[in-house]
Amino acid sequence: MRVLMLSTDQKILEEGSGVRARMLEYAGIFEQLDILLIIKRGARSVELRAREVQNLRIHTVSFWRAFMWTPGVHIDVVTTQDPFEIGLIGFQIAQKLNARLQLQIHTDFLSSHFTKFSLLNKVRRVIARFLLPRADSIRVVSNRIRASLQASSFKPRAPIYVLPVFVDLEKIKNSEIITDLHKKYPQFEKIILMLSRLTKEKNVGLAIEAISEVITRNPKIGLVIVGEGPERVALEAQSLKLGVADTIIFEPWTNDVASYYKTADLFLNTSWYEGYGMVYIEAATCDLPIVSTNVGVAREVGASLVGWDRNSITEGVQTALAHPQLPKLPHLLSKSEYLTRYKQSLS
Repeated sequence: MRVLMLSTDQKILEEGSGVRARMLEYAGIFEQLDILLIIKRGARSVELRAREVQNLRIHTVSFWRAFMWTPGVHIDVVTTQDPFEIGLIGFQIAQKLNARLQLQIHTDFLSSHFTKFSLLNKVRRVIARFLLPRADSIRVVSNRIRASLQASSFKPRAPIYVLPVFVDLEKIKNSEIITDLHKKYPQFEKIILMLSRLTKEKNVGLAIEAISEVITRNPKIGLVIVGEGPERVALEAQSLKLGVADTIIFEPWTNDVASYYKTADLFLNTSWYEGYGMVYIEAATCDLPIVSTNVGVAREVGASLVGWDRNSITEGVQTALAHPQLPKLPHLLSKSEYLTRYKQSLS
């Protein structure tokens, strides 16, 4: 099978990155894997052949030029990372090549919260409504998305495969503790952890509001927020305004996430919506109690569910800290099972 994958993930170009490793594994199950990587306008378009394997080629191209791009070889199936802008490019290319089209859905775009954040998200729903009935297969990352899609008016005719991004549980379990949060921040008796992109839909500001209330009752509690994004400056200003800048710690993203899960006391997520939420699986693997809004697979991992309001989160966090409940891992595929299922979803 010859596959063309459309993506915007620049980590594909980074040798040694987890995303790159995943692409190499995908290449191992196909005759040929071409990746059309959508890059920023003005960046140089190039074709690269992966040094690690011969049957993986990476083509970088700007968004608008991607509509006119052609691989120059036979392609059996085109798979896109979303059913939105990238999906439109994939649809165009698949039509041109007479190839099958797979649309991947990694976010819960049918959530009532999805369209509240931007006009672009409203447009994306319109695009998805056009594309989904025209796909030959659909890959979603959670049962939640499949259920909402089946109950919607989008009328997909293609089979829907539930296949989250693979999580290497053994690697997390066997990782040594490099960073001990309690040693790093000895002023805290209890440490609450958030790992998140700092964007509006992640709703981190509400978490800061709730934790500021928790801290007034117990000043020995700290919140460590790990991640980067456009909201960071505003969130830091918010913690300063609330007078909790000393107990709300911002850290940049780290590859040592297993240490953080293993040495924190509670994991918190207050997102408005999630497609899956790999962080839930990683936290559950480390037996870290979870408090979360009802998004992604939070319910499936046994998280203590809270509403999207400060009081609910405050009470949920305090209860979980006083009476922690271990999360549970849902059934997950092994690496070989995952790759087999991935190939089946494209056949």
